[in-house]
Amino acid sequence: MFSFRTTSLEEQLDRALLEGRVGCFCTQNCWDTQRGRYMYDIFRERGNLQVIFSPRDTELTPDTNHIEFAPEDLAGLNAVVVEIQDVGTRYFNYTKDVFNLMDVLKQMKDDAPSLYIVDHINPAGRVVEGTMPSTIQEVNVPKVAHRHGLTLGELANLYYHEIGAKYALHVISALATDSNHQLMPWTIAPASDIPGLFTCDMYSGGGLWNNTNISPGIGTARPYEYIGAPYVKNVITEELPSVPGALMRPCSFTPSCGKYAGRKCSGYQIMLVPGAEYHSLIHTLQLIRYFKENYSEFALDEGFEAKLSDPVLMDYINGVISTDQMREHVKLEEQKWIRKAKKFALYDDLPYRMK
Repeated sequence: MFSFRTTSLEEQLDRALLEGRVGCFCTQNCWDTQRGRYMYDIFRERGNLQVIFSPRDTELTPDTNHIEFAPEDLAGLNAVVVEIQDVGTRYFNYTKDVFNLMDVLKQMKDDAPSLYIVDHINPAGRVVEGTMPSTIQEVNVPKVAHRHGLTLGELANLYYHEIGAKYALHVISALATDSNHQLMPWTIAPASDIPGLFTCDMYSGGGLWNNTNISPGIGTARPYEYIGAPYVKNVITEELPSVPGALMRPCSFTPSCGKYAGRKCSGYQIMLVPGAEYHSLIHTLQLIRYFKENYSEFALDEGFEAKLSDPVLMDYINGVISTDQMREHVKLEEQKWIRKAKKFALYDDLPYRMK
């Protein structure tokens, strides 16, 4: 059973929420701006909060990027309420954790609690980039484009039908959530490596750097805007691939954690042009091919192909097809994804392509 609800979580009259044993699966983004409390405080005040599933450590601690739980932790619950901030890209870890939760609930069959998703606006907007997985892919990832243009509630709606789940799924509209009216969706950082305004627009491509030996600036104040490594030369005469909507500046940085922690990296800052659309995935693919062709030290890590999950795009990286052929493939796949995405949209505005 699926339902889409247009009143706030606190107004829901389901017995599972009023009297049942409730678990809350959440990040710092479950802050209620109107009442000055977190979502789970609703159930703490009612006396029926049983467990909180949240990221380990403090919210901006590097590598704090998963919500861990065991299947037995869900036993005996009547409801699980999810409230995280998705960032618009299919490989965001907290969203993959939600899909893992949905898979575990399916395995529980008749013993599964009802699942409630408190929806939020997508900070990356409704624009779409990339292709749906077509080969081996990461676990707990649905068949959606790299930048999908949906909200978490819509993604859950899609995944629920994709896996053939039978437990009750209820989505609380983003329009019924006070924080969506009072805060921009990136005001509270969704994760330690998604700190600000531009990050979500750059993560759809920039997230791929995590599976290469180029640092995407993790451990700096501007992850995914800065890319580099100790072996990169970043001389001004280099002819870097360019796309509309972004400029490139040679720079250097020293990450405080993660890849190359404490080591000087040379590279580039990707600077977005105000008001222009930027296709992060296409630009990143061009840059990856550039580094592969020009630096013998460059390497793809294990897991890269599963994250990309598209043999045509891998052919482009390996120099088998041209940039124009890659772009045409991406265009057709984006059109295909949008047709699929519209079937699961819950709001009037719909996903769209960059022109």
